[in-house]
Amino acid sequence: MLSIAENDRGTPAATATATVTLEIDGRTVTVPAGTSVMRAAADNGTAIPKLCATETLTAFGSCRLCLVEIEGRKGYPASCTTPVAAGMKVKTQTPALGRLRRNVMELYISDHPLDCLTCPTNGHCELQDMAGAVGLREVRYGYDGANHREAVKDESNPYFTFDPSKCIVCSRCVRACDEVQGTFALTIQGRGFDSKVAAGQDESFLGSECVSCGACVQACPTATLTEKSLIELGQAQRSVVTTCAYCGVGCSFRAEMKGEELVRMVPNLDGQANHGHSCVKGRFALGYATHRDRITTPMIRSRIHEAWQPVSWETAIAHVAAEFRRIQAAHGKHSVGGITSSRCTNEETYLVQKLVRAAFGTNNVDTCARVCHSPTGYGLKQTLGESAGTQDFDSVMQADVVLVIGANPTDGHPVFASRLKQRLRQGARLIVIDPRRIDLVRAPHVQAAHHLKLRPGTNVAVLNALAHVIVTEGLVDDAFVAARCEAPAFAKWRAFVAQERNSPEALQDETGVDAAELRAAARLYATGGNAAIYYGLGVTEHSQGSTAVMGIANLAMATGNLGRAGVGVNPLRGQNNVQGSCDMGSFPHEFPGYRHVSDTAVRQSFEAAWGVPLHDEPGLRIPNMFEAALDGSFKGLYIEGEDIAQSDPNTQHVTAALGAMECVVVQDLFLNETAKYAHVFLPGSSFLEKDGTFTNAERRISRVRKVMAPKAGYADWEITQLIAQALGYPMQYTHPSQIMDEIAALTPTFAGVSFDKIDKLGSIQWPCNDEQPEGTPTMHVDAFVRGKGKFMLTEYVPTPEKVTARFPLLLTTGRILSQYNVGAQTRRTPNVLWHDEDRLELHPHDAEERGIRDGDWVGVESRAGDTVLRARITDRLQPGVVYTTFHFPGSGANVVTTENSDWATNCPEYKVTAVQITRVSQPSDWQRRHQAFTETQLDLLGAARAAAD
Repeated sequence: MLSIAENDRGTPAATATATVTLEIDGRTVTVPAGTSVMRAAADNGTAIPKLCATETLTAFGSCRLCLVEIEGRKGYPASCTTPVAAGMKVKTQTPALGRLRRNVMELYISDHPLDCLTCPTNGHCELQDMAGAVGLREVRYGYDGANHREAVKDESNPYFTFDPSKCIVCSRCVRACDEVQGTFALTIQGRGFDSKVAAGQDESFLGSECVSCGACVQACPTATLTEKSLIELGQAQRSVVTTCAYCGVGCSFRAEMKGEELVRMVPNLDGQANHGHSCVKGRFALGYATHRDRITTPMIRSRIHEAWQPVSWETAIAHVAAEFRRIQAAHGKHSVGGITSSRCTNEETYLVQKLVRAAFGTNNVDTCARVCHSPTGYGLKQTLGESAGTQDFDSVMQADVVLVIGANPTDGHPVFASRLKQRLRQGARLIVIDPRRIDLVRAPHVQAAHHLKLRPGTNVAVLNALAHVIVTEGLVDDAFVAARCEAPAFAKWRAFVAQERNSPEALQDETGVDAAELRAAARLYATGGNAAIYYGLGVTEHSQGSTAVMGIANLAMATGNLGRAGVGVNPLRGQNNVQGSCDMGSFPHEFPGYRHVSDTAVRQSFEAAWGVPLHDEPGLRIPNMFEAALDGSFKGLYIEGEDIAQSDPNTQHVTAALGAMECVVVQDLFLNETAKYAHVFLPGSSFLEKDGTFTNAERRISRVRKVMAPKAGYADWEITQLIAQALGYPMQYTHPSQIMDEIAALTPTFAGVSFDKIDKLGSIQWPCNDEQPEGTPTMHVDAFVRGKGKFMLTEYVPTPEKVTARFPLLLTTGRILSQYNVGAQTRRTPNVLWHDEDRLELHPHDAEERGIRDGDWVGVESRAGDTVLRARITDRLQPGVVYTTFHFPGSGANVVTTENSDWATNCPEYKVTAVQITRVSQPSDWQRRHQAFTETQLDLLGAARAAAD
């Protein structure tokens, strides 16, 4: 099946429990109340012709192709907009209906190009299908009069074309943009014969507010909106359902293939995380997988300023094993370690931590979650008992109040954001806590009830002030707390937050949030019905990140907003498998399933399965690895799929640590920033080239399926296995399903998980075990995982990063829709048309004080370093706060971020850096050094490639 349209039943499914019995074409059918006649017929095997109708959108009734006869009713009602009724008798095929449908179709075809044989959607065009379905054989009107066949194409978008000559003005694209995406970028201009689809104010698609999510392309029943890849490559021959490898939403896609060539990615209507929707990255930005920059041959070198030597896989693997054994013999077994990837599969991550623990003999393993969501793991474990979010994404559709803190869903998690906006348009109230005016604060048909524009670094103070209002105004859900939470801990917390020093008035000057506004937001959260909290890196990436996560859990427990749909504590994970990398035991103190390495019983279970004794002391975290490298005691590092030289704070410190090591092994797709400091490069595989699973932000385990052979010969899990074997440790898996079977056998929360079960159910949310054999959409329903919920004291401790006369501004960082994380993937796609450099946003007041105009180059200096960015002046920010993204390595955003970190987890404080901004005319010293170093490394790579050829 190559398109979800082949399954389309015309209108959305009804959700009512009551049923209605009627007769369709002489057959008795029973369907849920509220079902359309069209859907009732489709569910019972009768397809009524349609063009404007699709089950992803509400019924519209404009095409007049789906007319039916209903006994006792005059005329011919549209089946898509007519709900079923008890005793209704419907005829879907009669001579009169046949004539009407052919007449309607004849009018459409009379103003449509007759180029079916050369049309890219030939054979997969609904207009073509419906012409055949109604039996149209001739067009009586001729083709000479007024028509739209000479309308000019819009080719501005890099991923799809808009050909208005083929448009039938069914409005499906407009409705998809409104109802599904929520951008409202498209409209119908004109009336009657002059009606046409337009982007924005009759702009090009690229120049309009269109976010290129592809919803319009997906909805179009003709070739009006068509992927350029489909035009270029032709129709696909097969499709494979897989999971997106971008953000933590975990969208399901059908990868449509022509041989080994990817034609397009089609959002899967059955996808339980995305329900057939997508964003510009997952839908279109896949060119990186076959980009010319990909390295497909292993390479080794002795020093980072020497030329790379292309070698065979056998030579490369033997070299890695020999180097790590040499280092351990000289410096001890704890002188080496590994870093797992949140972009790789669960099975691959599991093997890396197993390699480090069982083959290296150390617990020196960590993951990029250290620098993003490690406070989530710690904070939720302490309060609720499990290191993960509490709900599924669909839960938001039952929320009455949504509190978004430290997250920007429209940019970071756009498919979830579209779902959230749907709920907000239905009437849910929104509270945004963010120093910046994110898009959700004010968007088409969405307006936040409260925007608490706090000063960066004061999350905990704001959370304490919210709690103060809830406690002192009697808004606590006493019954929930008494039944579900530890009484002594609650009593201490209640007394703590009730202190006057935690009141909104006392903290107003510190946080910058108006006390009255904060009180109103607290009352809304506590009394507005089902209240859900969604948070992101703006909560965790602080010196008090773990404290803030515990503060969020405290609020949810105090108000009883846990344990059912529509509520909860929901971390929006950044990368596609951050949740999974944590689940798989990537932290130095935990085995898979978040169980401490010092737990004798747990450790013995892994020793029995793995056949070797395991160390009982936690290993080094990533920051500790850097310090040990600079001290001379840490010498070897195996990095699978992470770019720590760009993503970690204080870049110069990180690169100094990498430069101090004797053997850095990077396994990745490209020569990224970290690989420039590597001694061994092992070419990795993209998600299209492997089997396995990802776990998204809602704990949903979904299948990743191989659609093409690995470009370098091996999937990442196979490479890790080869290293283990070369080290003398046996790994003999023949398929990732066997790795998952081992994970399930050793990890209680995954006990019921298998590839077969995922294939049967579509996906599974852990815990999945004997008690929950099909998974757990909502956690903590009757009791918390830890038993009783535990309120934690959340004393506000101001960040050590202070503004001064020298550094008077606060820099905070984030992401943008078109780019992803360090940009290694998206920078190698046409997404750079939307965002081709990182810019520094600053308020007009701060710009005026410094004589800075929009587009000027500005120096950004902190206590850690300095860089140069182009200025963007905007009132999204409050005075005293500046903002940038970190998607381009040459920008040096993390050159200026400091080593301040969360007190519990060492998660870096990316969100609060004191800086000064000045107008400049040339790059920084670091940027010049970085450019020269990069050019040298690219020359060395070029020489290696020439040698390989």
